[in-house]
Amino acid sequence: MSAAFDAVILAGGRSSRLGGVPKSGLMYDGETLLARALRAAEGAAKTVVVGPDPGVLPAGVLACREDPPFSGPASAIAAGLGALAEDPSGTPAPLTLILACDMPHSAAAVQVLRRNVDVTAAGANHASGSDGVMAVTQEGRKQPLAGLYRTDSLLRAVDEAHLRGGLRDASVFWLLARLDVRLVTVPSGSTDDVDTWDDAAALGVSNREQ
Repeated sequence: MSAAFDAVILAGGRSSRLGGVPKSGLMYDGETLLARALRAAEGAAKTVVVGPDPGVLPAGVLACREDPPFSGPASAIAAGLGALAEDPSGTPAPLTLILACDMPHSAAAVQVLRRNVDVTAAGANHASGSDGVMAVTQEGRKQPLAGLYRTDSLLRAVDEAHLRGGLRDASVFWLLARLDVRLVTVPSGSTDDVDTWDDAAALGVSNREQ
């Protein structure tokens, strides 16, 4: 049985290289990228979307915003963890999936992460990966925004980051630098993301307003 997890879906950012078009609303195969990210996170006990107004969300999915707006993905992770902790429907799960919404094939990566996290969640492998698992491509590119991490480890990282100067405009790698994560190789293309219109074209992603 897979370990219980919550999900933080990052759907903010200025999308400056896309002319300000929100990535969450881009379309792939008849779905928005946000809808695909939510589907990739199916099975989560609780899910929160962090970013500008996401519109209508599935029942039970939370929404929040990083403070201040557009202060970066590390701030967004902290905001999402806070929203999950404050939600009265139940205590946070032992693991949290951190997932960016701009990877149209992320479901394949999440499935592999979930299959590889149970030993870590049980605390049986303290030598490597005791704080969670992070996706890495077959070419060796790490993707921290596709990872399953121990919730208490993420909260500790956020607290320590505040002591080291705060999270505003901080990178996710900086936030997670002190965590002991295990790299898990995910299927080819499953963490390919949309940063530019060339990326979108290569992945078959389009602007729904066109």
